[in-house]
Amino acid sequence: MRIDTIIENARITTVDPDRPHASRIGVWNGRIVGVDEELDGVTADTRIDLDGAPVVPGFNDAHFHFSMLGLEMTQLDLAPEQAPTLDALYARIEEYAATRPPGAWVRGQGYDQNKLGGEHPDIAVLDRIAGGRPVYLQHNSHHMAVANTQAFALAGHSDVTRLSAPVGGSLGTDATGRFTGLIQEQAMSLVAHLFRPVPQEDLVEALGAASQWALRHGITSATEPGIGGTTIGHGPADIRAFQTASERGVLRTRLTLMPYIDALHGLGPIGGGDGWGIDLGIRSGLGDEWLRVGPVKVLSDGSLIGRTAAMCCDYNDTPGNAGYLQWEQQDLHDKIVAAHVNGWQVAAHAIGDRALDVVLDAFEAGQRQVARANTRHRIEHVAVASDAQVARIAAGGHVPVPQGRFISELGDGFTAALGADRVELAYRMRSFVDAGVELPGSTDAPVVPGEPILSLHDMVNRRSASGAPIGLGEALTPARALRAYTHGSAYAVHEEQRKGTLSRGKVADLVVLSDDPAAVAAERIRDIEVRATMIGGEFGFDATGELAAS
Repeated sequence: MRIDTIIENARITTVDPDRPHASRIGVWNGRIVGVDEELDGVTADTRIDLDGAPVVPGFNDAHFHFSMLGLEMTQLDLAPEQAPTLDALYARIEEYAATRPPGAWVRGQGYDQNKLGGEHPDIAVLDRIAGGRPVYLQHNSHHMAVANTQAFALAGHSDVTRLSAPVGGSLGTDATGRFTGLIQEQAMSLVAHLFRPVPQEDLVEALGAASQWALRHGITSATEPGIGGTTIGHGPADIRAFQTASERGVLRTRLTLMPYIDALHGLGPIGGGDGWGIDLGIRSGLGDEWLRVGPVKVLSDGSLIGRTAAMCCDYNDTPGNAGYLQWEQQDLHDKIVAAHVNGWQVAAHAIGDRALDVVLDAFEAGQRQVARANTRHRIEHVAVASDAQVARIAAGGHVPVPQGRFISELGDGFTAALGADRVELAYRMRSFVDAGVELPGSTDAPVVPGEPILSLHDMVNRRSASGAPIGLGEALTPARALRAYTHGSAYAVHEEQRKGTLSRGKVADLVVLSDDPAAVAAERIRDIEVRATMIGGEFGFDATGELAAS
């Protein structure tokens, strides 16, 4: 028998419990055909000797704003590394604005008030430094933004003193009641509607850029958590842009796309009931191994670091504030139940513990109305969960999607928001695994950096940027963290039969590393480098340029 490729002399971690390790792997027509002795007597067009390098399955980020990452590559970077103080942020904006044509937008992203002394940029200062240009600065959580007077005027709000926030949103004010330009949650729509729909060619280009970035960092699959909606997504033709990018060969990452809940609508009578979904009755699962429709996404609440997530009790540092839901509670409940009844897998963003109960109640109500097996409804983030809620998630067969990377990037803000006791309930992982849950791995990039290696590090070490431990009892072993980032993320979208382990019949997606995450000291995981990424049997990235046939 002759196949395409044999990779040999490698230290392969398969994540397959029936065959955890191997030294050889064979590939034909983009799929794995065998390992080790299964390849005896098999010849190949290409043989690659990895000289003992570690190999793992391709990383799969279960919650990755893929298109947003590409688009934000063209915007002003205001992350703390670039603008560590509010004065530095203002200086960076002023310098950038001066390079823009008169009247052009000044768009920045990535600032975090938790690292700016608790202060957001202010509308008055932005008016002064922007030279008459409209300014829109997106918070790193993507749950709030700051705009200046010119931006509001272009959006049709000539008098910012008369603004009012829609349901599920709020406006920032200072101690005197003056509007500061901060728009939170649904209030972002007061300005953000101007940026949509994103032109198709811009979106295709962004997808290509994001795909190149992903391959450099070992990501072969990802789930895009929200397209086509009015709150999340770039326009009503989002899927077309993904298809175009794939057809042109610029999209080299396998993607599962989540339509946002308000892209769904009534479809008339279907199957003896009232249909509700997207046109043609399409629902979760349509597509192929490269591009497919996944769960329907719904935001139930806001952001933990922004103090807008719906909590059971007040935030530690803002007495009187327990956050809020993004919908009227009954409306949110009805939408989740309707999605379940109409056959969708549901992915509900629920950060606060109050929001989590609302979502779980809706999942259970949907099941009572129409019993479905193996739904794997997801809870995105699960930022704060009690022991009872962990047990409830496990009993329902639901999939929690927490982000390990948030611990180091945002953890000190979590401690301030929750206090020392409740922060131990933040972004739990080990508790879910111990309860029998198949945990995925994800980053929510570009909210935080999306490199899987850094995320694995945080899932194992759980230290904030200041070095403070956060929920060390929730830390995972390196092997379990790797399973989450491969098999777990595939399971989260019903794809574990085609990817997630390096075993016969699975897609030939793998990553060559500089070291084995399970073999190095835990504190050194972050130093591991991605040397090469194979997707569909072809190397889409090779850092050394030395992977050659022999």
